[in-house]
Amino acid sequence: MDQPVQVIPREIELPWEEIDLTETAEAEAHADADADAERHAACERVLDGVRNHRFDPTDPPLLRFTLIRIGTDRHLLALTNHHILLDGWSYPVLLHELFELYAREGDDSHLPPVTPYRDYLTWLAARDRGAAEEGWRQALAGIEEPTLLAPAANPARSARRDRVALELPGDLTARLEGWARDHGLTLGTVIQGAWAIMLHRLTGRDDVVFGITTAGRPPELPGVESMVGLFINTVPVRITLDQDETLATLLARVQKEHVRLLDRQYTGLTEVCQLAGHPRLFDSLVVVENYPMDPGAVCPPGTGLRVTDISGHDGTHYPLGLVVFPGESLRLRLDYRADVFDRATVESVLRRLSALLEAVVMDAGRCVGGVELVSAAERGVLLGWGSGGGGTVPSGTVPGMLGERVAVVCGEAALSFEELGSRSDRLARFLVGCGVGPERLVAVAMPRSVDLVVVLLAVLKAGGAYVPVDPGFPAERVRFMVEDAGPVLVVASGEVAGRLPSLGVSVVVLDDPETEREVVGCPDGEVTDADRPAPLHPSHPAYVMDGAVGDGAGDAG
Repeated sequence: MDQPVQVIPREIELPWEEIDLTETAEAEAHADADADAERHAACERVLDGVRNHRFDPTDPPLLRFTLIRIGTDRHLLALTNHHILLDGWSYPVLLHELFELYAREGDDSHLPPVTPYRDYLTWLAARDRGAAEEGWRQALAGIEEPTLLAPAANPARSARRDRVALELPGDLTARLEGWARDHGLTLGTVIQGAWAIMLHRLTGRDDVVFGITTAGRPPELPGVESMVGLFINTVPVRITLDQDETLATLLARVQKEHVRLLDRQYTGLTEVCQLAGHPRLFDSLVVVENYPMDPGAVCPPGTGLRVTDISGHDGTHYPLGLVVFPGESLRLRLDYRADVFDRATVESVLRRLSALLEAVVMDAGRCVGGVELVSAAERGVLLGWGSGGGGTVPSGTVPGMLGERVAVVCGEAALSFEELGSRSDRLARFLVGCGVGPERLVAVAMPRSVDLVVVLLAVLKAGGAYVPVDPGFPAERVRFMVEDAGPVLVVASGEVAGRLPSLGVSVVVLDDPETEREVVGCPDGEVTDADRPAPLHPSHPAYVMDGAVGDGAGDAG
């Protein structure tokens, strides 16, 4: 089939595993902190193994149970499911019915009637898709590029994930929730606005997009609150930032945009991206965990059980995900791909997000561009950089120091940039006096050395083009190359000049004392068109290389 379908058999055997950790760390005999820590670590190892055992969507059931015994009358029940089966909002319903069945020894006659998931699918199919699509087109019109914090990350790659968390103080949480309530805003709106500012600071863009999860449960559908299945959806949120706008004004605007989003929240993300003209729009996700999960409410009386805590471990493929847990102390958690972000960077992002939420409470009239996201400790470090004692000022300038740097090295010989420039300038003027200029060739027969670099650069400064001649070539090959190229002269070292055949062209022996005196007598300033016999143009050749096969052929460059 091209798409998933739901098949509900009358009976199915669910995978069930029991693991006994009561002997771990001698838990029964020792109730000290070390034993508790070791037992907790052992439990986490078991849960990691359970989570890493992936589901095969073609091999149902996509739900399994693991019961971990951690004490005489203490157990941890882990429910693991594929996300296509049910979402977080379904868990309170599922757990309540599970414990109800436990209390009545499997008798389901007392369970409330089930509103079938088919009702939701029927409602979804009857919606006006055209209106929703047009709403998305308008909302996302003009997006030039996606908002990506990790553009090089492969979305399809399975990578190790890690997480960091931070808890806001209780008084700050109370003030934040109170401020939002007084201004008619939801906590989700405040979080979305804050994350938009964070994305601006991280990417430098004023038009940002990120993903949010919506409950996806239409309030007009009877019984939807008690249905079990996959309803949540991920949709993009686009926020444009005006640096002169106040925080309060920005958040009010975000709330209005969110209200407009509600009517089109049921459109699939793939379809939304197609409407926007981008294969993906974002790589960060914001989730506010606001579904009810009261441990005392899921377990009915008469079971003999007491549920002390409920926690979840959800996964996402996005490189960075912000998860917010409301409560007396607001808890922020960043889940991240460890192959894309390092822990220190993610911790820094989380601290700045906390500072941003505090700024909303302290001064919501502040402009977006004026919000400072640097902690007091970080501010002290930055100020220290600019107020230290005076350092030693170098005596030279940057051009002067550059000239002193080594430019050419060959064996034990070396030339600085200044020496290379001075020697090549003098030699270039000497070569101009010998008839070298634009569109005139100079054969260079020298071994590898710093002098060879000086000669090649001098030929170019004079406007000519060089023809490199390997000193190891046979005499006939050298003669042919020179006759074929027709240079105005040959520059050679004394060692090579003595081995050259008769070439019918002037040979300048570079290390001849007379040549050295004449070159030293030339000025060493920059060679210009005023020094050359004709102006130098980019179209003039710089070198002619031997064609290498048979009689050879020249290639100019």
